[in-house]
Amino acid sequence: MTQSLRKRNHPLAVIDEQRRVLAESPSLRPFDARLADIGLAPLRSTGITTFQINVGKMCNQVCKHCHVDAGPDRKEIMTRDTMELCLAALDRTDAPVVDLTGGAPEMNPDFRWLVDRVVEMNRRVIDRSNLTILVAPGYEDMPEFLASRRVEISASLPYYLESQTDAQRGDHVFERSIRALKRLNELGYGQPGSGLILNLVFNPIGAFLPPKQAAIESEYRRELDRRHGIDFNSLFTITNMPISRFLDFLIERGTYDGYMQKLSAAFNSDAAQNVMCRTTLSIGWDGRLYDCDFNQMLEMPIGNGGPAHIRDFDPDALAAREIRVGNHCYGCTAGGGSSCTGAVA
Repeated sequence: MTQSLRKRNHPLAVIDEQRRVLAESPSLRPFDARLADIGLAPLRSTGITTFQINVGKMCNQVCKHCHVDAGPDRKEIMTRDTMELCLAALDRTDAPVVDLTGGAPEMNPDFRWLVDRVVEMNRRVIDRSNLTILVAPGYEDMPEFLASRRVEISASLPYYLESQTDAQRGDHVFERSIRALKRLNELGYGQPGSGLILNLVFNPIGAFLPPKQAAIESEYRRELDRRHGIDFNSLFTITNMPISRFLDFLIERGTYDGYMQKLSAAFNSDAAQNVMCRTTLSIGWDGRLYDCDFNQMLEMPIGNGGPAHIRDFDPDALAAREIRVGNHCYGCTAGGGSSCTGAVA
């Protein structure tokens, strides 16, 4: 497996091939068997506390580690009709959090409309921002909009140095990210007592596990303040998942097997107990339902007879559903664990 999957196949065939590669890892104990070892098989939901809505795959960046395979050329965008179905489903639950993701979610033309509707329902809104969109032409007033609705921002910043960040996300991304962070700080984000939450997200650059979350947060806090005068609330460490562009990266460099063994060796039963899929419902741009954002990108919809689309939302069935797992799930259970809110153990 040295040739790029992406170069060999049509995009839809890439997903099928990635699922096959992940399933046929001969030196790896299957993830579901590992769960059985600790009495967690089959893995089940413990209730829905987060609606994670992918509002589209369009993005102004093309990042090497992106598990969504997002970019400027992606045309998948959630329509307002599908958003209406999401809101109707949300209204049937007491889930406190709506987590908006993409692509760059702000690029959906109905993003602001959706935020306003969710705020009216008195739910906490998280915007998963790449930062650079907040200083892009046509979006310059987005920081003010987010602040006025008191939207929580979870922002990707792979490192506090320019060279490492640009290596993962593209030329000049770091400079634009710093400009966006300074603007957010000016509006009160990350400032004590403001109530405007700004969290940063760290992904390793390469086939490595993230360091201890508390340690790297202290390092970020010190260096961003010293170098740029930037404040933030928390830093989340997220393991690079072996899917999409990152899986292609591993295969091209011949490091796939080694990375999977690294994840497996770091399996943490406490992290497995607290994986985010147990409390999250992932909704695709077209309304299809998944256990998590990673399953969504592997086209692994909710199984075992559960509703396939948000129009068929069944809160009771979904809150107790059996969760589909695969070997990519080792990424969420390695070390301190990995979720959209960082380490879990």
